[in-house]
Amino acid sequence: MSYLTLIIFATIAIVVFAILLRRGAFLQISAYVRETQEELKKCSWPTWEELKGSTLVVAVAILLLGGFTVGVDAIVTLIVRRIV
Repeated sequence: MSYLTLIIFATIAIVVFAILLRRGAFLQISAYVRETQEELKKCSWPTWEELKGSTLVVAVAILLLGGFTVGVDAIVTLIVRRIV
């Protein structure tokens, strides 16, 4: 990459940064982060036991769905092989 290309990219980045700064985009981002932190403080977080229980439910559901998918795939494969 030549120095001219690097200078052009740096100039474009500085111009974009200046435009965003003048439009207040960075203030909007910081306000969004601040409001998000305030909302997260209001959330009720699960206990460790609730989290482990929910994780177990999700893992079992994934295993059941995966087993069902493999079973249906095997049956359909057998049917298609018999037809062809």
